[in-house]
Amino acid sequence: MNESDIKRINELYHKQKEQGLTEEEKAEQALLRRNYLESIRKNMRGNLDNVSIVNPDGSITRLSDVRKKHMK
Repeated sequence: MNESDIKRINELYHKQKEQGLTEEEKAEQALLRRNYLESIRKNMRGNLDNVSIVNPDGSITRLSDVRKKHMK
């Protein structure tokens, strides 16, 4: 997701509030929003995968290992 896509999302939002959108613009808005949310989820997952948990016994567990274990 780049800055121009975010700018376009905002443009479509403001146009929707002022005068409404055509069917093509509604489809474009839905696609851009879906891509935006996908990008946020990907970034969040990447951040969480780099988190480590310090257990009470002093051992360290990577959150990505915990997630992989639960995915099985």
